[in-house]
Amino acid sequence: MGGERVHRDLYLVAYDIRDPRRLARVLKHVVGYASGGQKSVKECHLSEGERTELVAGLSDLMRLEVDRAHVIRLRTNCAVWTLGVGVPPEDPAFYFVGGGIRQG
Repeated sequence: MGGERVHRDLYLVAYDIRDPRRLARVLKHVVGYASGGQKSVKECHLSEGERTELVAGLSDLMRLEVDRAHVIRLRTNCAVWTLGVGVPPEDPAFYFVGGGIRQG
């Protein structure tokens, strides 16, 4: 395995799901990609392929006529301000995904 680092961009993933069962499934799906966040807004460092998988999974889990989700790519040259106990988002050296480790 080469030591090349996969390029990832920081995204905010926010969702409003009307049904509690769908909400639980969407939360589980998004948390699998998240490196932080609160309630229905998660910070995700994603490669292009991971973003595609995340969006496809959301499309499968949601009822698009009543639910909504936003996947917003943040520019790397923008300042991040945190208030209270907020922690600035950081792209970790590795990710725990499902049953294995995915190195970035």
